[in-house]
Amino acid sequence: MLVTYPTGGGGARAGADRAQRGRAAGGRPRDPSLEGRILAAAEQRLREHGYAGMSIEAVASAAGTSVPSVRRRYRDRPALAAAVIDAWRVEPLPEAGGPARQRALAILENFRRNLSLGDSMPLLGTLLAEEGRHPELIERFRARLVKPRRAMLAEAIAEGVAAGALSPETEVDALANMLIGSFYARHVARGVIPRDWARRVLGQVWPVAKQDR
Repeated sequence: MLVTYPTGGGGARAGADRAQRGRAAGGRPRDPSLEGRILAAAEQRLREHGYAGMSIEAVASAAGTSVPSVRRRYRDRPALAAAVIDAWRVEPLPEAGGPARQRALAILENFRRNLSLGDSMPLLGTLLAEEGRHPELIERFRARLVKPRRAMLAEAIAEGVAAGALSPETEVDALANMLIGSFYARHVARGVIPRDWARRVLGQVWPVAKQDR
């Protein structure tokens, strides 16, 4: 699986925190481990059976809980799917400080770490396969995971252009897509993304300045 959902950790940390703050019927604290089991079961159903097979009933059964328990946390299937997508980024994006090239490298290295956590490619494939029937799933993925990363990378590239480290003819969006796309291309071609891939691919278009060597 892409994400392991322990209590208070991994991609489900935010969900677990919400569960700890929330209260079940009768005033009992919600069980954060159940929150993790629900998200893990929902992710597996989404990956293996698609959105149509990710019913609340199936997820409740796989998580070892009841339908009302799932619905107390997620009112319907779209809300549950949204929570799964929101939990996919386990490694948070790096801080936005430092030299532009250093930031770009950190963003790409963060991307590699997230891709290496498990079945991220099959899960993305599931969202793309569902795009015609349920475009809201891939749109949430783009809004929550893709766009923030692309915006940070584009900002770093634009600063590199402004500072003269990159050609003034550099098309920022095209270069951002080339850098990010290289990870997908490597996975499709070889199945494994090397740990130093971010450094290698960035070095092809943005050499390290002499003073930084």
